[in-house]
Amino acid sequence: MNTDLPRAITADEITTYQRDGVVFLAGMFDAGWITLLQSGLERHCRKPTGRARVWDRDAEGHTMFWDSQAWQGIEAYRRFVFDSPAAGIAGVLMNANTVNFFFDAVFVRSPGCQFATPWHQDEPYWSVEGYDTCTLWMPLVAVKRENALAYVPGSHRLDSVFHQYNFGDLNPDHKTADQVDFSAIAESAMPDINSDPERFGVVSWDMQPGDCVVFNSRIIHGGSGKLDADTDLQVFTTKWLGDDVRIRFRECGMDPDHSAIMIEHGLGPGDRPGTDLYPQVWSRE
Repeated sequence: MNTDLPRAITADEITTYQRDGVVFLAGMFDAGWITLLQSGLERHCRKPTGRARVWDRDAEGHTMFWDSQAWQGIEAYRRFVFDSPAAGIAGVLMNANTVNFFFDAVFVRSPGCQFATPWHQDEPYWSVEGYDTCTLWMPLVAVKRENALAYVPGSHRLDSVFHQYNFGDLNPDHKTADQVDFSAIAESAMPDINSDPERFGVVSWDMQPGDCVVFNSRIIHGGSGKLDADTDLQVFTTKWLGDDVRIRFRECGMDPDHSAIMIEHGLGPGDRPGTDLYPQVWSRE
């Protein structure tokens, strides 16, 4: 497969990403990549990792499945990480010199699932710190705007430390080891986006397989879900690290918590993520 971008990312798209912290890109991945990821996800759901969680299971049996860091065991994911245009897209939008891969995560909602993602930021949960982190959010099935992940443009530049949601509580099967508690460091509550989405300028898009949304990992996002009875949602995401990112072990907890495996590979606070755990996939040269 071809690692080249299917088209040039425009100056307007770069400006939008830098200004808003999020940009929608249509048709950036051809059918071959989508088929590959669908095959990987099918295998993944049959054999999850030990980090898998069922974030929601209601009385009717609707579920929301999440898992991450499966790329080293699923060849389809590995091929996507190293050979697809994803790293190049991230590098161009972040205006990075180099881009390292951080981790993958999947979100699978069964038809009719009503679970909505709580509003949150990503980077404050992670075992790294830096402005230049981003996520490529890719649906593997068509998704309507009202069911897709939504974003608060410009919120990636806010200085406030918000009281973030503890996703570790979202598992009816067992307690996960990855827990966070922002109560000791939070300066304010997460804004009540649902009370007035229009005032916050919330954006989301109708999307087809092959489209992606790229968002800065400090942007406030959430709200996806509440599916129709005949509609499911399958999302594959990849997380990418730009130039300013360094390892940080947070006292408030981390989710996913990479600290133990980082230490095992000789990485510690202040280091640039690297080794075969977080490989450099793209460079501007």
